[in-house]
Amino acid sequence: MKKLLATALGLSFGLTSLSAMAADDVTLQLKWVTQAQFAGYYVALDKGFYEDADLNVTINPGGPDVAPPQVIAGGGADVIIDWMPSALASREKGVPLVNIAQPFAKSGMMLTCLKETGVESPDDFPGRTLGVWFFGNEYPFLSWMSKLGIPTDGSDKGVTVLKQGFNVDPLIQKQADCISTMTYNEYWQVIDAGISADDLKVFKYEDQGVATLEDGLYVLEDNLKDPAFVDKMARFVDASMKGWMWAKENPQDAAMIVLDNDMTGAQTEKHQVRMMTEIGKLLGDSAALDDAAYQRTVDSLLSGGSDPVITKKPEGAWTHAVTDKSAM
Repeated sequence: MKKLLATALGLSFGLTSLSAMAADDVTLQLKWVTQAQFAGYYVALDKGFYEDADLNVTINPGGPDVAPPQVIAGGGADVIIDWMPSALASREKGVPLVNIAQPFAKSGMMLTCLKETGVESPDDFPGRTLGVWFFGNEYPFLSWMSKLGIPTDGSDKGVTVLKQGFNVDPLIQKQADCISTMTYNEYWQVIDAGISADDLKVFKYEDQGVATLEDGLYVLEDNLKDPAFVDKMARFVDASMKGWMWAKENPQDAAMIVLDNDMTGAQTEKHQVRMMTEIGKLLGDSAALDDAAYQRTVDSLLSGGSDPVITKKPEGAWTHAVTDKSAM
């Protein structure tokens, strides 16, 4: 009997030890499809940075039909990547998202126009057709137009908004005078389509003073009440930033890691290497959210006149609790 009890206790102790040693599961929901925009996370997975941090990370790609705030609200992820305008709008609508880290310090968003249209400055926007992404990506554009005092109703003194798909066809086919592009993606698709950079006029949101924060890490507010969850997220942010720094220093190899994880086969080495190089220019030195950049984003989103992106100043929409515990 004593032998059986000792054996049972031994098995129990062994199982408890294994349980204590088991890595913590983390599911990350990307904002878009597998590409170098998310290289740091794939690198951290591939290089064992997550494993070293006692994490078992699953990365779920996004797509045109995937809304990260809805995914996390439905329990499909522990942490998501989203642009702050979308996250703050979701928070106001009842999804209590909190920014825990901000790897991207700069915006890559632009409006790219054909010079032949005669658009040389924002003063030339009225009367034009502008391509705009929706599904939460329209908020920075709407804030910019509001700041300029340009209606988006298609009137003579306003602009006509073309609901742009996630491609550059409206510009190539001359359905729009300007389209939404990212410095690291769609702009190069225009170039690859045979249009010279000399034939384009580009307006970077950063240069226009209306840039809002992109690709931050968000979790649900209630989860931050659990110290174990905060610790897990701190380890996740640390390992992810190690992945980002490695990717920035090794864009070619990072792009190949991304391609290895692209199950669609849609990405090309040339495009992913170029994307990673451009992404590197947007990264901050740390993952901590910059208070001034946050306030600039909020001020921009509140400045929508009769149709602001958010209607009141957010409370509790970000925290340094995670990055204060992390080393990056």
